[in-house]
Amino acid sequence: MILELADIRIHPGQQAAFEQAIERGLKTVASQAKGFRGAKVNRCIETPERFVLQIFWDTLEDHTVGFRESDLFKQWRAIVGPFFAGPPQVEHFELTYQSA
Repeated sequence: MILELADIRIHPGQQAAFEQAIERGLKTVASQAKGFRGAKVNRCIETPERFVLQIFWDTLEDHTVGFRESDLFKQWRAIVGPFFAGPPQVEHFELTYQSA
């Protein structure tokens, strides 16, 4: 399983609207993508305009090709993109250890 980690900065004062939008985008769009296994969203306490999005994919290609090159991605960006203060920083991770 692959973890996509996106560090997102949004425009000030848009936290509540962004939280609703990202939840809607994950539930109605991203969740339809092949290999999507779930997601988590966390808001930074010290910097309330900063969010960390974690999406779990079966493979790297499920995200980088299957989702990013699909119409679903266009729909996703239409929902969450207007809130972005800049491009999200996105990286991918492989699990090396997990405790019970």
